[in-house]
Order: sequence, then structure tokens, then C-alpha cells
Amino acid sequence: MQFCNLHTHGLMRIACAAPRLKVADPAFNLAQMLPLLRRAEGEGASIVLFPELGLSAYAIDDLHMQSALLQAVRDALAALVDESRHLRAIAVVGAPLRVGGRLFNCAIAIHRGRILAVVPKTYLPNYREFYERRQFASGERAGITSIELCGQEVPFGTDILLTATDIPDLTLHMEICEDVWMPVPPSSFAALAGATVLLNLSASNVTIGKSDWRHTLCKAHSGRCIAAYAYSAAGTGESTTDLAWDGQAMIYENGALLAEAERFASEPQLILADIDLERLALDRIRMNTFGDNADALRDRLNFRRIAFALEPDRESDLGLKREIERFPFVPSDDAKLNELCFEAYNIQSHGLRQRLASTRVDKIVIGVSGGLDSTQALLVAADTMDALGLPRENILAYTLPAFATSESTKTNAWRLMKALGVTAAEIDMTPACRQMLVDIGHPFAEGHLVYDITFENVQAGARTSLLFRLANKNNGIVLGTGDLSELALGWCTYGVGDQMSHYNVNGSVSKTLIQHLIRWVARTQRFGSEASVTLEAILATEISPELVPGEGDGPSQKTEDFVGPYALQDFNLFYTTRYGFAPSKIAFLAHHAWADAARGDWPPHMEAAKQVAYDLPTIKKWLTVFVRRFFETSQFKRSAMPNGPKVSSGGSLSPRGDWRAPSDASASAWLADLDRIP
Repeated sequence: MQFCNLHTHGLMRIACAAPRLKVADPAFNLAQMLPLLRRAEGEGASIVLFPELGLSAYAIDDLHMQSALLQAVRDALAALVDESRHLRAIAVVGAPLRVGGRLFNCAIAIHRGRILAVVPKTYLPNYREFYERRQFASGERAGITSIELCGQEVPFGTDILLTATDIPDLTLHMEICEDVWMPVPPSSFAALAGATVLLNLSASNVTIGKSDWRHTLCKAHSGRCIAAYAYSAAGTGESTTDLAWDGQAMIYENGALLAEAERFASEPQLILADIDLERLALDRIRMNTFGDNADALRDRLNFRRIAFALEPDRESDLGLKREIERFPFVPSDDAKLNELCFEAYNIQSHGLRQRLASTRVDKIVIGVSGGLDSTQALLVAADTMDALGLPRENILAYTLPAFATSESTKTNAWRLMKALGVTAAEIDMTPACRQMLVDIGHPFAEGHLVYDITFENVQAGARTSLLFRLANKNNGIVLGTGDLSELALGWCTYGVGDQMSHYNVNGSVSKTLIQHLIRWVARTQRFGSEASVTLEAILATEISPELVPGEGDGPSQKTEDFVGPYALQDFNLFYTTRYGFAPSKIAFLAHHAWADAARGDWPPHMEAAKQVAYDLPTIKKWLTVFVRRFFETSQFKRSAMPNGPKVSSGGSLSPRGDWRAPSDASASAWLADLDRIP
């Protein structure tokens, strides 16, 4: 079961708890925490975060300075330490502690009977409803490095990081409530020093709109620090003498919300999420300025590192408490998808506008096949002409049938060109292709039905060559149509073929996204009802290069039979280029995303017939195809790809942009990693 265990793939589970509390009753509060701690442990959590001053309750004012209360806190803490001996998870709790003649608001990390560290709060609010300095001292200049607690000598201070010796990239930092509201929170320095999981024990009374601001803080801070940020605030049971509490708990990772508790809940809340530690570490490597920032602030990064062995469950299938989108290039939320489509079209259109302006031409030459990619490029061209105030007749669109062109695709091409009002024409490529086959002595020219790569590329090359000469003749540019997915798989004809153009608006748009962009145009009737009907017909057409003759009007070639389902290959592409994950981890994530068609959300308006599942052997099969084609056989095509705008955060394969790689690399390391997949 090791492959199915999340720890094998650089992930770790974290929990935030918002228990019911009773004011100034540590024994009761501990009794409320323990079931949540055990529940989180039972669900595979490695860290369980509780609210600020959770053992005593936060809003008890001067009762914090009562000897009986402080002793009761220590008794509860000792009981928690004893209970932790039987648990794998680290419990992070809040408590008031008397140290060196002062009182500190502390975060305490406990693991398997050991108190790993005590971190006092740095910034004590003393404004509006807060007056913490009345009871507490700041830990910033405490001058104490260790304390005796529950019979143990325990590291104490604001300069502590907890580093796992058996979990790569797991380093914890603790801060408390107000600390994250500062312009430069303590956790900023901790992240630069290597902390990947930042924990905030909070009380934070609720006022109208404060929840949104907390989200903004945690989202931005986790993104800026390239870290996970877990936040747990006080809820039910805190004193409401002058304040109210909503029990807000949330877990962010690098700006993305992974989990959130119900606010104002009547029952205790526990949320869990799986943090991708490897992803955070790889993002920090990729973003070189993160390290530069650490270098610039090195004098402020003098943290003590406390080592511990987490010893998590590495054998069981713990599942995955993390949403993995089936389509990483396509959001499953309707509003987000609409916004993405709007932005993608504008990025493509603005890029093309600038290219036309810089080349001082006002005509576009494009081949229209009736397939997805040329349709998308043609739509962008029409939008560009509208934006520039130029007639759509300046788009010189050609359908270029040859040996295997189906009547249905040619009909769709003509209908779309007419609906858009472009200058449309048809040039039969069969004679030119036949002549080239004769010239090179190909068996097909002598009547033999040999449909090899030469036969196919003669057609692709003839079409592109013709388009370039048409551009010369009409003082225009050839608009490329090939997409990101085809470039990744090398599913394009190099040089004088569909790999080349003067400018390619689709070069960083995946096949799965192009389908939704076209669907969005059809649904919004951006170019009228007639165009929308044709676009729907194009979306329903089997993806095919149409280079080998078949029987009837259907294609004899189905692209996905050769290179695999684009849904899977786009998934593989995203996690390979955006995060640099190994194939075995990509397969693990893909299995969670695709194993059950009924689980999780699908992109809006997606046909039911395409809402399918893929098992692990199928995922591995097509991932193997992806690895060979991407790393070993196709880079030379990408190294010479034409200009085009970067569209999505998933990246571009341009050698001038996101992806640089040698054309003669070996795929052996990636192929070897595939053996880890059962």
C-alpha cells in the first residue's frame, strides 16, 4: 500500500480544531480538546492546531494572573503531555505560562510525551478592545532560552523552528494571533529561514467583515511566504461579556484555500487538509528571488532548530484530503471559468493586436480545418479585427482539403467562416500533395495504399507552405493554430508544417481549455447564433488530424488513440511543468482525481459522455507515453516554436518563456520512476 500512502509523495495531513471552551476551566477545556485530538489522529493528521490560550480560554482578563488558574493550566498541560504518549500527531496548544517572573501568552508543541518547544507571543495588542499588555509580556526580548515544564527542560523563545528528521521539507513555526496582523510577521522570517508550515493560534473576536480580512491575511501571507498557513481561532464558550467569537479555522497553501471550518457553529469543529510539502519546496527553488530575500535578511534569520522524528503511518492508504482538479487548466466553478475565458481571450487577442501593429500589417492568413484549434485561432482573429476597428474581411481564411478531409469538418469550416464574415476560400491540396508524392517516389503515387508518416507530413507541409506564400502575396501574417498539448506531445509537423507560423495565439493554451473557450463563445453568443450552432457542432466532432483516408465520413484516425486522452495528458503536462513532480506522484494525484467519475466537480456544461473515470493502469499507460514524448522525442519542436502569448499559470513551453530544455535529453530518470507505480 506504500504507493497509495500520501507520505510517499511528499504530502502531510494537518488539522485545525475549534473546540467548545469554558471560561477559566482548564480541566474542562482539556476534556474538550482530547476527543478532537484523537479524532484528528484517527484520520491520519500529523499536526493538530488549537486556538490561542485554549487551555485557559482567552477572554478571562485578570484571571490569567490568578495562581489557582495558572496551576490548573499546568495540570491540564501535564495531562495532555501524558495523553500524547499514545498518539502520533503533534498537538499545538495555547496556554498562559509564568516564566522568569512574567506571564507569557504561549504556543506549546507536544509530541509523543515530549514538549518540543514553547513559543511566546511577540506582538501584544493594546488598542480598541484589546489590552493584553496588562497581563502579558512580549516574548521578543524575554532573554530566556529554556524553561522547566512538566518535568522537562524545554526550548523557549520566538526564535524556534521545529524540523522533522524523517519527513523531507517539514519545518514548523508557531506564532500567535496578532503576530500575523503585523506588516512583517515573525513567520515571514521563519519562512525565509526554511519553515514550510506556519501555525497561528488565534483568539480574534469577530466583528462584521473581520472574517474576510482574516482570509485576506492568511491567503496573502501563505502566498508571499510560499508556505502552508494554518489558522485556528476561538469559538463557542469564550466569554461574551463584551465580545463575540466565531471559531474561524482555515488552512491555506501558497495562496490557495484548502479547508475552512463552519463559523458560529454550535458543535466543535475539526478541519483537515493535506499539505504538499514537496510542492512548496520546489516552488521556492523555482522562485529564485525567495532565496535572494533570505540572503538580504540573513542577520534576522538566526533561528534555533529543534529536531524531532514524526514517525507517521507510511503503510496505510490514508486517502487524500485535498481537492485535485481533473482539469488543472479549467476551473470547475462556473464563475471562475467565465472569468478565465474572458481573460484568456483578451490575452490572446491583445497579443495578436500588438503583433499586427509591430509588423505593420493588417491581414491575417489562417488555415481552417473545422477542428478545435483552428476554430479557436479564427475566433481570436475575429475578436482582434473587431478591437482594431478593421473589417473581418482582412482575415483570409482557407479550408485546405486533401486525401482524408471529411465532409463534416469541411462543412463546419465553411459555416464558421461565413458566420464570422471573413474572406473565405477553398484550395484543394490533393493535386499538390499527389505531385510531391510522385516527385519523391512514394508508393502511394504508384497506387499502393501506404499511409506512413511521409504520406501524412506531405499534406501537413503542403498546407503550411501554401499559407506562407499566401501571406507573402497578401502582405499578411500566418496565424498559427497548434495548441500547448500538441507541443507537449510533439503531435505536430516540424518546420514546414503546423508547428510553424508567424505568430501562434494558441501556443500556451491546452487542448482541454480550448474546448471550454469555444464552448464559452458559443454559450455567450459572442459572434451570433449561427456561429454558436457551428461551434457546438465542432465541439462534438472527434479530434483527428485527418491525414489518413477512412471509410465513410468518419475519421480513420482518432488522435487520442495515439497520444492518449487529452484530459489525462493535460493533467500530466501541468504537474510536470508547473511543479516538476515525478511521474509516480503525478500518477498518485491523477488516480485521486480520475478514479471515480462521481467524485468531485466537473467543469460546467461539460457533456455527460465525457465525464469518465480512468483506473491506475490506464493512467500509467498514458503517462508512460507522455514521458517518452515530452522528455525524449519532442523538445526540438518546442525549441523552435514561434512567438505567442503566455495565457495560463500552467505555463508556456516557449524556450523564451517558462520552459528551457535540451533537445537531446534522455527520459531514463522519468521512465525509471514509473516503475514505482503498481
